[in-house]
Amino acid sequence: MRQLFFLVFLFISCGSLFAQKAKKSSDTKPSAPVTTMNIDDFKGLKWRNIGPFRGGRSNAVSGVPANDQLYYTGYTGGGLWKTEDAGINWVNISDGQFNTSSVGDIAVSESNPNIIYVGMGEHAIRGVMTSYGDGIYKSTDGGKTWKNMGLQKTRHISDVVIHPSNPDIVYIAAQGPAHGASEERGIYKSADGGQTWKKVLFVDPDSGASSLSMDYHNPLILYAATWEHRRLPWQVRSGGKGCNIWKSSDAGETWQKINEGLPKQMGKIGVSVSRANPERVYAIVEAEKSVAGLYRSDNAGKSWSLMTNNQLITARSWYYMEVFADPVNADIVYVLNAPMTKSIDGGKTFAPVRVGHGDTHDLWINPTDNRNMILGDDGGGEITFN
Repeated sequence: MRQLFFLVFLFISCGSLFAQKAKKSSDTKPSAPVTTMNIDDFKGLKWRNIGPFRGGRSNAVSGVPANDQLYYTGYTGGGLWKTEDAGINWVNISDGQFNTSSVGDIAVSESNPNIIYVGMGEHAIRGVMTSYGDGIYKSTDGGKTWKNMGLQKTRHISDVVIHPSNPDIVYIAAQGPAHGASEERGIYKSADGGQTWKKVLFVDPDSGASSLSMDYHNPLILYAATWEHRRLPWQVRSGGKGCNIWKSSDAGETWQKINEGLPKQMGKIGVSVSRANPERVYAIVEAEKSVAGLYRSDNAGKSWSLMTNNQLITARSWYYMEVFADPVNADIVYVLNAPMTKSIDGGKTFAPVRVGHGDTHDLWINPTDNRNMILGDDGGGEITFN
C-alpha cells in the first residue's frame, strides 16, 4: 500500500514539474533583434589622451623643512611638479615657463621657501638620454612664476646648493654636455640671486661636477666631486685624471684636491658632509671592484678610509652613485643605486630599504625630522614620514 502511494505521488510531482517547465518555455519572450553599428556614426569623434601621461624617471626632489605637506619633484622629460598635500595631488608648475623639460636638481631656500632654484638637464647618464637642459630657473613666489637665470650651455646640472641664511648665495654643480667636450663644466657661484655667475672650479673640458655638498655649520666650506666622462654612441666612458674630490674653505674662491686614501683611478663620485657632525664626510666612489665603494672621512676630508666595497651600492656606477648623510645621526647614511640602501653603522654595512620602485636617483631628508623624506626614482616621487 505504501509503495502504491509513493508511486502515485511521484507521478503527480513529475507531471507538475513538466507542466511548470512548459509554461515557462511558452512565457519566454522572443530575443530582441541584433543591431549593428555603422562606422560612419563615429567619424566625427576624435581620440584624446585621458592619462596617465608624462611619467618617467624622477632625478630631482626637494621639500620644505617647516611644511611636511609641501614637496617638489623634477622629471627627465616631464618638467617640475609640486604637491601641497604630501603627494596626494601633484600639479605641474613648469609648463609654459620652462623651455626644456629635463630637470637635473631642485633646491628650496631654507630661509625663504618661496625662493626655488631648478637646474636643468638630467644628471644620471645612461644609454638613453631624454634631453639636455637650458641652465637655471628661479622662482621667488613658490613656483608660480619662473625666470631663466642663465648658464644655458651647462646642459646637465647635478646639484644646486643654497646658502642656509642668504638665498642670494647659490652654487651650481655643472656636469656639462654628455656627448662632447665643453668649457661650461664645473662649479659656479652667484652672490646676487643668480643675476651673475662666476665659475669657481674648472678642471678640464672633459670633466664636470658630479656632486656638491655644503657644511651647514660653516657655509664657507664646500665639498665637490668632479667626473671625467663621455656618452659615446656605443658606450659610456667613465673615469680619468679629472675624477677627484675637492674642498673649499673660503666659499668657493679656492679649492684643494683631497684624495688621500682614495683609489688612484676613479670614475663617478658622490659626496655628502654630515649635518650632524661636520668632521664626517661620506663619498661613494666608482673604481676597480676591490676598491670601489663607500669611503668615509672623520677629519673633514684630510684622509679617507674604505668602509665597504659591497657591490650592491656600486653597480652601474655612471647611472647612480648618489650618497646622502643623515642630518640628525652621523652614523646613518644612504646610498642610492638600483635599490635604495641604508647604513646605520657609519657606512660599514648596507641593507636595501623597501620602497615603491627601483632605480633611485635623488633624496631629500628633512633636516629637522630625519623620518620625513622624499625619494626620486624611476617611478616618480615617494614621500615617507617613518
